[in-house]
Amino acid sequence: MTIDFEKMGGLVPAIVQDADTRQVLMLGYMNPEAYEKTMETGKVTFWSRSRQTLWTKGETSGNFLELVDMKVDCDNDTLLVKVHPLGPTCHTGTDTCWGEENNGLPLAFLSELQDFIERRHEEMPEGSYTTRLFRDGVNKMAQKVGEEALETVIEAVGGTNEKLVYEAGDMVYHLLVLLTSKGLRIEDIAQELQRRHDPNWDAKRRAAKAAAK
Repeated sequence: MTIDFEKMGGLVPAIVQDADTRQVLMLGYMNPEAYEKTMETGKVTFWSRSRQTLWTKGETSGNFLELVDMKVDCDNDTLLVKVHPLGPTCHTGTDTCWGEENNGLPLAFLSELQDFIERRHEEMPEGSYTTRLFRDGVNKMAQKVGEEALETVIEAVGGTNEKLVYEAGDMVYHLLVLLTSKGLRIEDIAQELQRRHDPNWDAKRRAAKAAAK
């Protein structure tokens, strides 16, 4: 990664973002020494312009920023630093330096869950239920999705909302496993539904079918 520290007198802005929620947490500045220390320790370190010294976020409060990934922008003069924050980021005690709460969107967890399922697919650890599903093959996985869908329908018709949510959770989990086995993502489904949300989608679909005849 090439970083142009000279463009702004030896410092580059470092935008800090929660790796899971995508919430922007703070803005700091790094010089080459701060960048190197961050990469060596895995804890985000900045250059303090007021104190003219290196400072590792959390060195006094314990609210470290654990490095997940770092990217440089297209001009090589701004960093995007993805982290796992250990506590509030701002010195005032708020989650972000803008006073915003760093709460992840529940729907974003579906993507995180599929990331976990993909790791299971790659590693296939013994004793894992997900491993067993992959080893059973596509037909068994598809059958399991159907069984869980039926359980969901039963609870929707004659059960409680609590049980409906529970069974729907089972159905979605097994669907994610099936999608992973086919090399697909939950985002593929979201994109398909997004296309259908287009007011002109049905007309486009009919035109495409007519052109294919």
